[in-house]
Amino acid sequence: MKEAAGPGANREAARGAAARIPGVVALPLPANEPMKTVLVIDDHPQIRRLIQVNLAKLKLRVLTAEDGEEGLEMVRAERPDLILLDVIMPKKNGFEVLNALKSDAELKEIPVIMLTVKVQSEDISYGLRGGAEYYLPKPFHPNELCALVERVLQDD
Repeated sequence: MKEAAGPGANREAARGAAARIPGVVALPLPANEPMKTVLVIDDHPQIRRLIQVNLAKLKLRVLTAEDGEEGLEMVRAERPDLILLDVIMPKKNGFEVLNALKSDAELKEIPVIMLTVKVQSEDISYGLRGGAEYYLPKPFHPNELCALVERVLQDD
């Protein structure tokens, strides 16, 4: 058995173990700054992974949920700093999740970016009137998403 050597070796091993947990991207915390958390609620695993990889570059903790019900449970448990929310999903769609979030006094201040293929003007209006801060259509460019996430988290 090979022993870990040097200071921080245990921390590195723990971070490596955490990185193998589905839905969690483990990154080192900045010295005096708490890590911001983003929850991605989307039923497509490829989209969740694409977002995870790109937001990890911003040194964000990224959690994922694959449907609206799981997403609401995670919001209540984790209290993320930002939610990226798809519309077309099983169990609860994104508009139902948005309505539940904005109707809850404890959750309504969490900013939401709708990230969806539903780009008809009535869908966009519905999402924005429902309380979403932004409405980003799919397909999206990862740099555009990262810039928007940074902007929302800075305004927070």
